[in-house]
Amino acid sequence: MAILIDRQMRVIIQGITGREGSARARLMKGYGTNVVAGVSPGRGGAIVEETIPVYATVADAVARVGAVDASVLFIPPLLVKDAALEAIAVGVKFLVIVPDRVPIHDVMELSRAAKDAGASFLGPNTLGCLAPGIGVLGMIGGSAENARKLFKRGRVGVASRSGGITSSIAYYLGRADIGASSIVHVGGDSIIGLPLPDVMLKFQDDADTDAVVMFGEIGTSQEERVADLIEGGRFTKPLIAYIGGKGARKGTRFSHAGAIIEGNVGTWEGKVERLRAVGATVVDAFYDLPAATIEVLKKRNMPIVCEEVTQVTEIQWKTAITRIKPNEIRVRGYRIDELMGKVTFADAIWLALTGDLPDAALSRLINAILVSSVDHGATPPSTLAARTVASTGAPQNAAVAAGVLAINKLHGGAIEECMRTLIEAVKRAKSDGASFGAAAAEILGEYKQQGKRVSGFGHRIHTDDPRTKRLFDLAETAGKSGDHIRMVKAVEDTFTSQGKSLPINVDGAIAAVLCDLGIDPKLANGFFIMARVPGLVAHVAEEQTRERPMRSIHPTDHGYDGPDPREMA
Repeated sequence: MAILIDRQMRVIIQGITGREGSARARLMKGYGTNVVAGVSPGRGGAIVEETIPVYATVADAVARVGAVDASVLFIPPLLVKDAALEAIAVGVKFLVIVPDRVPIHDVMELSRAAKDAGASFLGPNTLGCLAPGIGVLGMIGGSAENARKLFKRGRVGVASRSGGITSSIAYYLGRADIGASSIVHVGGDSIIGLPLPDVMLKFQDDADTDAVVMFGEIGTSQEERVADLIEGGRFTKPLIAYIGGKGARKGTRFSHAGAIIEGNVGTWEGKVERLRAVGATVVDAFYDLPAATIEVLKKRNMPIVCEEVTQVTEIQWKTAITRIKPNEIRVRGYRIDELMGKVTFADAIWLALTGDLPDAALSRLINAILVSSVDHGATPPSTLAARTVASTGAPQNAAVAAGVLAINKLHGGAIEECMRTLIEAVKRAKSDGASFGAAAAEILGEYKQQGKRVSGFGHRIHTDDPRTKRLFDLAETAGKSGDHIRMVKAVEDTFTSQGKSLPINVDGAIAAVLCDLGIDPKLANGFFIMARVPGLVAHVAEEQTRERPMRSIHPTDHGYDGPDPREMA
């Protein structure tokens, strides 16, 4: 485990096509960070590091690759605010803002926006963070090869207000056989997103961190607030610290914009005294940090862990559907426990398939599609297959699976076949400038010559399928009635003009609606399967509780003894 970054974290890089952005993309990707996309206005469509797609906006990136957990910004300082707000607006919850000289009022505005959105950011003026052997966000290490050589993996956290010192601490700890759990440069500006106290709390909650080494410096009150955490019992792990700026005079900036003494606030003496007073180990010389850390760990009987990071395990494959973390499940970015009780099962299906939650009208239409096919009686092949296998004493999953396996080209496959017919007919009408009726007649003529059956029309029982009109009405209400519904009606009219009674059946209606919703025909069978499974479960349960085993099941010679006709309230 590490703080701020893990192997599954989905990362984008804003400003990826610039000199720094492209160089650090190579570092992050090479070190194992899960970089899923880059963002660079005006450069959409480019590819960086052979596999990283570039989009013009963060919204475009999220729409194409799915939810994003973190963004690393290599943006000119005056453009940082807009870029960061863009990421926060589409749900990115963690940002690493590398540039320095970002205007203070911009950072204050970002702080408010991040807090309102439940997001956080590291920086500005930060090298980022690195978890040895796991990943890096930013530019710590310079290159993947260098980072693997410099930083060892272990159980000591590193946090620093200085970029260069951040790497130096981890390097010298490693030379003393002390590995790091996570390495964090909080940033050198006076106002930053995650100051030292916030980072300490994250280390406190990290089960893989036993102690923390901290580099502080004059200016601001970050170190004093760390001492407050220790005094209040909120940070209980051993802290080994070095405070820079002992020789700086009041009113003189020391290295960073945030390292300046004003009056009696932020002095070297005040920080050292306050930390020592609450039990932290504060060394007088920077190079004493490794020895002091070893001494503290030994006194606490804590293991001294140091593992070489020779290579990073490559992620073998990726999914944009579901992300699992301890105590958290997200589907397309949404927490599943927050979806529960707020969305319907059909809404969740739509979210899983498309990445978006439907509005109320579209939700009713999707639900209607699934309800329309929940069961078609006891005679369809899928039902007979499920009941036959159930009668053998097979478990429920085997019997239901038998029913699903019976769904194929001639049973359930009519939706996909009809979708392909409608798509081709609409395409012809538009490319030829012909009417929908003429295109329908042309397609039907070709099918007749080829001896092909037109799927989605006619029914062995219904002369006017009651589900068809209902689906079309709901599509109209949802604003989703388009060219394909027009075309399916044109095909029906063509049959009628030819003296054939082949009305649109439920498969044809579903096909037209799914086409107008932009669903790929390859998913058509999936919709039929999802709709049919509840009916199959019911038939299997009934077969196993009401009928004798191993019976001969007649496909049509059966009666009905369920509830009398009922009306909706």
